Amino acid sequence: MSGPVSGPVIAVHGGAGGLGEELQSRAAEYRAALTNALMSGAAALRAGGGALDAVRVAVMTMEDFPLMNAGHGAALCQDGSVELSASAMRGSDRAAGAVALIRRTRNPVAAAAALIEEPEVLLAGERADAFAAAYGLEQRDPSEFVTERQRARLAGRSSGDGGTVGAVCLDGDGVLAAATSTGGLQGQRPGRVGDSPLIGAGTWADRHVAVSCTGKGEAFVRAGAARLLGALVAGGVALQDAARAVLDAVAECDGDGGLIAVDARGQVVLPFSAGAMPRGVWRGGEDIVVEVP
Repeated sequence: MSGPVSGPVIAVHGGAGGLGEELQSRAAEYRAALTNALMSGAAALRAGGGALDAVRVAVMTMEDFPLMNAGHGAALCQDGSVELSASAMRGSDRAAGAVALIRRTRNPVAAAAALIEEPEVLLAGERADAFAAAYGLEQRDPSEFVTERQRARLAGRSSGDGGTVGAVCLDGDGVLAAATSTGGLQGQRPGRVGDSPLIGAGTWADRHVAVSCTGKGEAFVRAGAARLLGALVAGGVALQDAARAVLDAVAECDGDGGLIAVDARGQVVLPFSAGAMPRGVWRGGEDIVVEVP
């Protein structure tokens, strides 16, 4: 999917995980969701927005898709509750925002993006929801994020493949941005925070590259995965080789997963070491390309 180097470009992922029955039987729905996310991001650019606007709206679209593990339909904690996390970063000035353990904000990535203009980088829990509400972001009752599909998964009555979602973008001005959003792990201990809201672990953007990661969060945290990719690319390592090195580092920390990344020249990589990772790319003037097993 790397294609010829050109800009602007947006890439999205729907999470790395197993190649299960649900992903295969409902592939058309996943494909439509990724396509809609890319179209939303592209529309934001056409309307005059920048890379950060594009990744924000692309991820918001996926947060509203109940088969992915973010926003509505996210994985449930041990106690049946939903705890949502997200992050966003702009590469031109390394401005970043993130939220963790929120339960009421409809689109966590919008709260993360709003924090980019604030002095704080990361807010958690009720205070993060309060910030989002004060900013004017839509709030929901926590029960509205819970779906019967996820209740069945938690009870062991069914399995699913929905994963963390993310987007990266290089806009027409050469600015890079990345965003990631998740509901965490199925059956996780309440209060757990994975890599998705942690700048440098699940998300990174600078003047060289933007990356969004997905997979076993603790391994990505221990590997410093997203920041490692940025350091390698800044040091002159080819994007594809850098991505491979990052997934090797994650494996050394007993994890697997995947990532999407775009560099300042518009080159895109979408590698994964898990069973599957639904993903897609849009380039200005070209057709959208989406891959779902």
